[in-house]
Amino acid sequence: MEQRLDVSALQPPEPMEQILDRLADLPQGDWLRVRHRREPLPLYPMLHDLDYSWRTRQLGPEQYDILIWPQAMGPAPADAAGTDS
Repeated sequence: MEQRLDVSALQPPEPMEQILDRLADLPQGDWLRVRHRREPLPLYPMLHDLDYSWRTRQLGPEQYDILIWPQAMGPAPADAAGTDS
């Protein structure tokens, strides 16, 4: 099941903290869709180290959609593939 988090109005480091906190509480089988105003490049190595996969799409100026799911789930969740926020 998809969980959603909008961090687009937050100032650093709040977006990263919010994302990591939400991932720590993510129920098994769920994934996280994040709305952000910039691409969170520093987050990606952390996600890799925590065994998460991600897909980032730029939807417009200062508008990013980031899908994050546990690597153990395999490819992007079928329910989330191609879904626009």
